[in-house]
Amino acid sequence: MNYTGSCHCGRIKFEVEGEIGTATSCNCSICQRKGTLMWFVPHVRLKLLTPDDAAATYVFNKHVIKHRFCPLCGMHPYGEGVDPKGNAIAAINIRCLEGIDLESIPVRHFDGRSL
Repeated sequence: MNYTGSCHCGRIKFEVEGEIGTATSCNCSICQRKGTLMWFVPHVRLKLLTPDDAAATYVFNKHVIKHRFCPLCGMHPYGEGVDPKGNAIAAINIRCLEGIDLESIPVRHFDGRSL
């Protein structure tokens, strides 16, 4: 399935392909504050519809994950990183996808605070 998503103001727009089986809620210091529900996909499934430099980047701690956000409205629609096998991944904030019934998606809780 193809999904479209964006930040609140529309400066960042994207498409992502795949089936949302579950979303992840993380309790690390940034995810808890943002309230994101992440869906992890291979990075090649994320297609930006706006220029990459429309999004700002924030990194912290081990500087492994690029938390991408809109410098205008502040929304965090996706992040970028690598999985344990070294493959490029995208963490899509499903709250930024259009037409999603959030109540129908099972949420897995991840203890990122303890890492």
